[in-house]
Amino acid sequence: MRPLIITETRNLSLLAAPLILAQLAQTSMGFVDTVMVGRLGNEALAGIALGNTLFFLVLLLGMGIVLAVGPMVSQAHGAGDDAAVGRAVRQGLWLATGISVLAMFIFWNLKPLLLLMGQDPATVELAMSYLRAISWGFLPSMWLTALRSMLESLSQPRPILLITIIGVGLNIFANNVLMFGKLGFPALGLVGTGYASTIVYWVMFLLSVLYVQRFLGSYQVFSRLRTPDVKTLRELFSIGWPIGLTLGFEVGLFSATALLMGLLGAVQLAAHQIALQSASVTFMVPLGLATATSVRVGQALGRRDKQAARLSGYVGIGLSAVFMSMTALAFILLPKAIISLYVDVADPSNRRVLELAVVYLAIAGLFQIFDGLQVSASGALRGFKDTRMPMIISFIAYWGVGLSSGIYLTFSLGWGGRGLWLGLVLGLSTAAALLVWRFVRMASRKRLATA
Repeated sequence: MRPLIITETRNLSLLAAPLILAQLAQTSMGFVDTVMVGRLGNEALAGIALGNTLFFLVLLLGMGIVLAVGPMVSQAHGAGDDAAVGRAVRQGLWLATGISVLAMFIFWNLKPLLLLMGQDPATVELAMSYLRAISWGFLPSMWLTALRSMLESLSQPRPILLITIIGVGLNIFANNVLMFGKLGFPALGLVGTGYASTIVYWVMFLLSVLYVQRFLGSYQVFSRLRTPDVKTLRELFSIGWPIGLTLGFEVGLFSATALLMGLLGAVQLAAHQIALQSASVTFMVPLGLATATSVRVGQALGRRDKQAARLSGYVGIGLSAVFMSMTALAFILLPKAIISLYVDVADPSNRRVLELAVVYLAIAGLFQIFDGLQVSASGALRGFKDTRMPMIISFIAYWGVGLSSGIYLTFSLGWGGRGLWLGLVLGLSTAAALLVWRFVRMASRKRLATA
């Protein structure tokens, strides 16, 4: 058994490596934004925390729906139907456009709702200025999702990785120019971060268009774009909405937590953003491992190799747990080194943010392990094409356990921001336990589903 485990660990790691790099490159843009905005002060950091939370909540919900392009393209490509590939991507672009119109309306009209929810007025003003700037990048980001799904489904992820790396470099340059007023541009502060992200999304999308048109022209993705195909659109939406809803349950928990943290003040929200952004970066590794695990489990089931399917799932879950245990130790033992990436820890004005961020990072140590377990188990279950039960588990764990317990600990017992973070730990640990149990049950069946 040991040689089999070693072989599977090597194979899964080789598959996961480029996926992890792509995820890290993509999430590093948010990391860079937070680090650079930290130079503007705690108020700006709180503003981007609130604005970023709302933007990416809506973005991930929309992306979940558009990700339906992936399975449709995969099936069409497997059948050798190039026309169906092009049709699915074209209608994915139409679907992304419709979602973007709705998202723009939401972004530009959120202010009254945020004030009604008790958010600090100064933080709301900063968040809204950021949201209105970055909202112009929502449409190209959604279009990019459709094209990325196509490339991944055609086994061509390298162009997306290269384009994302270019985007990271451009993001740093544009932030520096627009935030701090370089090369003759005015210093726009937090708003400059939003416009920089918008520029990056448009450039990444246009580079993807150039690649698809140049090297995948036979699929005729950009021909007949003027006419939507209602039947294909309906099929895309029917496949995509459960994916979006599943993402929404988890991301919604973090978004609701950020909004509730905002009720405790800008300093609490700034410290929360530091801890959460750090956790988001490390999460990209188990996320890439989860995708690779899903592929390995699915391939084994296609070969009707029950032992290999089980082994792939267990190895993927184990690797995620090991990696996240190491990052948990870093969060607990080296908090000041991590926090110094975002704010000047020697500045007396940042003392309270530093104290709170140290506490939140320590709690995030537990958070890390459970987060790795739940995402890897979920990936293994996708290999079995088991998606409805994980969606139900996500709702129960994140909203029934995580959010409710966080609210109780914070506002009934008076635990402050610690209560909200402990709620996240309880929600993720519940999801991890149930999803791992679900995988063990699926993997132990005498007959493994292959359909």
